[in-house]
Amino acid sequence: MEKLDAAHSKKDGPFLLSVDAFPLFPGNKGNPISPKQFNYHIISLKTARDLNRYWHSRLPEITNAARSKNVICFGAMFCKRWYASAIWTDPIAKSFNGLGVLELRRMAICDEAPKNTASNMIAKMIKIIKIKYPTITKLISYQDTDVHLGTIYKASNWVIGRVTKKKEIRWGKGGRERNAIIADGEKIRWEMKLQR
Repeated sequence: MEKLDAAHSKKDGPFLLSVDAFPLFPGNKGNPISPKQFNYHIISLKTARDLNRYWHSRLPEITNAARSKNVICFGAMFCKRWYASAIWTDPIAKSFNGLGVLELRRMAICDEAPKNTASNMIAKMIKIIKIKYPTITKLISYQDTDVHLGTIYKASNWVIGRVTKKKEIRWGKGGRERNAIIADGEKIRWEMKLQR
């Protein structure tokens, strides 16, 4: 039996971590052919960050996640190997403060994951979020139009909330330019209202 990640809380549910859990290492037992084969786990922020660093080509780092009041991270596992991860936090935009909104800040999927992994994982995560966060009424996520088409949001029945042009994007007070670890292209904010 592998050891529990030191940063993972036992109350978050099952979580196994070993070198075999990372697809960049040898010792796998074959890849899944359907996302329905995955076991979805709530994982620690530390592990979610590590996985995001392995797979997210555009934004490998994430800031301010640990400061959020509401943080929940997920991993998709098959045969003791991770294939996808996601990090949800309170929204970065302060205009959403106190409005019952949770933001999907990062979602990273390895190249060996089967087709439709993203949309399947989103559906599973939403079910868990509804249970763990009864006060959350809306989910948001930002699409970087330079590298993504928004297919996963369309497939998961999200709607467009706003399109932000590149020249509008700023970070912090006084129009200070965005941090280098934040994508600076045109963004589409996708939204989903949670039905309870």
